[in-house]
Formats: sequence, structure tokens, C-alpha cells
Amino acid sequence: MRDKNLALNEIVDVFGFRLIVDDVDTCYRTLGIVHQLYKPMPGRFKDYIAIPRVNGYQSLHTTLFGPNGIPIEVQIRTRDMDLIAEAGVASHWQYKAVDSSVITPQARAREWLQSISEMQSAASSEEFMENVKVDLFPDKVYVFTPRGDILRLPRGATCVDFAYAVHTSIGNHCVAAKIDRRLVPLRTQIKNGQTVEIVTSKRAQPNAVWVNFVVTAKARYNVRQGLKSLRRNEAIELGRRLLTQALANFGSSMRKVSRARVKSVLRELKLRKTVELYEQLGVGERLAPLVAQMLVQEDDREQADGNPTGTSIAIAGTEGMIVSYARCCHPLPGDAIMGYMSSGRGIVIHRNVCGNLSQYSKQPHKWIPMHWAEELEREFVAEIRVEAEHKPGVLAEVAARIANTDSNIEQVSIDETEEDFVQLRFNILVKDSVSLSQVLKKIRNMKNVRRVIRTCA
Repeated sequence: MRDKNLALNEIVDVFGFRLIVDDVDTCYRTLGIVHQLYKPMPGRFKDYIAIPRVNGYQSLHTTLFGPNGIPIEVQIRTRDMDLIAEAGVASHWQYKAVDSSVITPQARAREWLQSISEMQSAASSEEFMENVKVDLFPDKVYVFTPRGDILRLPRGATCVDFAYAVHTSIGNHCVAAKIDRRLVPLRTQIKNGQTVEIVTSKRAQPNAVWVNFVVTAKARYNVRQGLKSLRRNEAIELGRRLLTQALANFGSSMRKVSRARVKSVLRELKLRKTVELYEQLGVGERLAPLVAQMLVQEDDREQADGNPTGTSIAIAGTEGMIVSYARCCHPLPGDAIMGYMSSGRGIVIHRNVCGNLSQYSKQPHKWIPMHWAEELEREFVAEIRVEAEHKPGVLAEVAARIANTDSNIEQVSIDETEEDFVQLRFNILVKDSVSLSQVLKKIRNMKNVRRVIRTCA
């Protein structure tokens, strides 16, 4: 009453009866008799026998207008169903159905516990408890697949949760969804009775944003596992490139290094395979120049010291999570850049004019020469600072000027520097430093603007 803000006469299960019968057929016959005795309350009938809960619970629930109009809740179930409801899934574990096509509560319980076991083997204790609580205390919705199969999902579940409920592969490769034949965003919450269809692509991969809105344990677990796998593949590829560049500085390559030497170095680093070495290099746990020194023979190192090649790694902007761009200086294509090997994060790209490059002299082995690839198909974040007259509508005017250059604004903040002037900070998306220069030029020509600059640490 306190939690739901209800009066006593609005509580419909103050009086309750549980009827235990011999079989499922008698459950429904008993329901008919009960509804003949007293009128059922609209919207209060639930058939958990035809559509059991995820934990195997089965029963018929109905609420009646009893004597003098007093609400009465009635539960009708078999003895087996009552045993599971009262004592739990482990109390009635053996699979008793003769017909293998019949899905019993015990089978559903085994399926649920198997998914819990899989999560326990790979997840941390905190993540495991979080996932189990989601399934133990659900408020379910029932939706249909295009073939008419019924899926039970927690209330608030999204199309991504539905996709993973159908199959892990469907979830990992989903790109769009249709609800009742109409396209909807993947984050759309599904409702009772809807038919949901998932559109997939072989090239699609789990998106880190999904973790913010999925509600089922299975979806959250598989998204995180997919991201870990994706990050590992990216780390391996980046580590391969880093080691190739480091060996090139010694005038060598992996092809020139003998297999015996590679095995010896792997043994010394306590690694089994080369891919493990690439992965550690990619996430910054080991430094490519040091590994390259171990791989190259002494005479090759001496020769390279006298004639370094000075190669650098090309950045295409598609490396994924293993390459990030420093927020202190927001590097753009066209800028001279350096890469910093950060343990556990991979490479962080900085502009050569960034103040943080002062650390170069302290840790020169962690800085890597980088350059931009020739063709880039993505946009990058740049930060600009605008000093303008403090007048009504000045923010809207500057924002409109930025929009006219086909640049999107990601974030804006306002600081009052002087009584008559205001400082506006924009994070905008641009293709390269040339595009940014055009934006700065457009803003600089505004009559209310005193100064506009690109910020850098």
C-alpha cells in the first residue's frame, strides 16, 4: 500500500485461495468452474501454464469479485507445479516427460541454470550477481518472433535484448529491428503482444553503446564478451603493426627473424604464441622497440644503430577501441602527430604541439612516430574557443554559423570572462584540420566575435 500508494480496498490479493489439482486439463476445467461462481476481474487473469516464467514457475492466476464484492485471488496449479513454486527448481529436477517435444518447467529451469553457469565461468563475482538478480526478479513481457514463437523478456527489454534471446549470433550481428513490420531503433523497448523481427549483417559487431540500455543478463554478458573479443582482435592487429615498425627501425622484419629466435624470445617472455605477443604489444603491456631488440641479432642491432630508418605508423581512424585520440589536444588529419603507448589502453594519439609531449624526454621509449593515412572516411572531434560580446542570442548565432559549414556540434559550454564578453567552448566534428580552418574563418568574420582559436593543452 505504501509503495504503490494504494488504499486497502484497492489491494486485490488480501484474500487468496490456492487450488491443487491432478493435471493440466483439470486446471483449466477448475478455472471455468471458479469463473461460474464469481465474476472475474478484467485484466487480472494470467496464464503462467501456457507461458511459464523464466524460472519455471507455472500456475493460473485470476482475481474474482467475491462475496459482497470483496476481491479474491485464486491460483490453480498441479502438484508438480506447486512443488516447484514452493521448494524451487532443484526439488523436482528429473525430466519426466515421455514426449520429447514437450518443454517442461524442469527443462526451462535447466536451460536457465545453464546460462547462469556460463556467465559464472567468465564473469566477475559482481557482474555475476548483477546478472542473476535481473533474471530472479523479472517483470515480464511476452512478444512473438516472425514465426509465431513466444519469448519472455523483462519489462523494459529492448530489441537488442530480443535479438540475444533468439540466439547469441543474432544479437552479435543485428543492425536493425522491425516491430509489427515497422522499422525502429535497436534501443526501442518492446511491449506485450508485439511481433519483433531482427535484421542482421555478417559484418556487424556488438556496439559498446548497447551496454547502456540492454536489461537482460544474457544480452549484457554477450555484448561485453563480444567487445572483449573485438578489442583483442584490434589489439593483435595493432601489435603486429607496432612490431613491424620497430623491426624496420633495425632494418629487419618478422620474415628475416629466424623461427628459433622467435621461439626463444617467446619462451623468455613466458608466452606460447606470437599472437599473444602481438596482443600485449597492442594494449601497451609491452613495448615494441624492446621486443624488437630481443628479436634482432646483435650484429643487426649494431648496423641499425648507425642507420635508423625512422619509419612511422599510419593511422586511418578505423582502428577501433585500441587507438584513441587525446582530449587534451584533439588531433585531426593534417596535424603532425605522435602516439603514446598507454598500458591497457593501447595507443593514444597526440598533436606534436601538445603540452603533454613534454613527457617525451622522460619516457622516450613509449612515444611512437605516427602519420595519417591518405584516405580517411570518418570525422574527428575538435575543440574551439570563441570570445564574443555578451548579448542575447550570441550562442545561437555562433552555433548556426558552425552548422552552415556542415559541422556537427557535440558539446558546448559557456564561461563568463568579462562583464561584456562571454567565452564559448565548442566540441565539433570535422573531417580534418583544413575543414576546421574553414569553420574558424566563418566564425572570425562575425561582428560580435572578438577572437576564435583552436584549443590545445
